[in-house]
Amino acid sequence: MRTRLLQGLALLATGLLAGAFGYGAANLVPTFDAVPLDLRLSFHTELMKMNGITMQAAMAVSILSSLALALLTRGRARLLAGAAAALTLVSFLTTRFGNVPINGRIKEWARTSAPADHAEVLRRWELFNDLRTLTAVLAFGLLIALALSAGSPAQSQSRRLKTR
Repeated sequence: MRTRLLQGLALLATGLLAGAFGYGAANLVPTFDAVPLDLRLSFHTELMKMNGITMQAAMAVSILSSLALALLTRGRARLLAGAAAALTLVSFLTTRFGNVPINGRIKEWARTSAPADHAEVLRRWELFNDLRTLTAVLAFGLLIALALSAGSPAQSQSRRLKTR
C-alpha cells in the first residue's frame, strides 16, 4: 500500500512539474519573444515571484517520492524510479544554477535597463528552460512506464491480492 501511494505521489508531483514546464516552454516563452522587451522583463519578474515556491515544492516532492519509490522497489521498478528521481534532480539543478541566476539579472533589468548582450542572456535562459522541461517530461514518462509495466508496484500488489 505504501509503495502504491508513493507511486501515485511521484506521478502527481512529476506530472505537475512536467506540465508546468511544458506549458511555459510551449506558451510563455513564445509570448515572451513576441512582446516588447520591457513588458517581457516586468512579466518575467512577477512570474518568477510566484513560481519560486510552487516549482521548488513540486521538484522537491517529485525527487523525494521518486527516490523513496526506488528504495522500496526492486529490479526494473527501482531503475525507473531512480532514473526519474535523477532526471528531476537535473531539472532542479538546471533551475537553481542556470535559470535562477539569470532571473536575478532579469529582475535588475526590469528596474533599470537591459544590457547590450541581453538577447544572448535570454537565449541562454531559454536553453536552460528547454533542458529542465525535457528532463521533467522524461522523468514523468519513466514514472508512467513504471505504472503501466507488468512489474509495477501497483500491478504486483494486484496480482498478490488475486492469488490469495
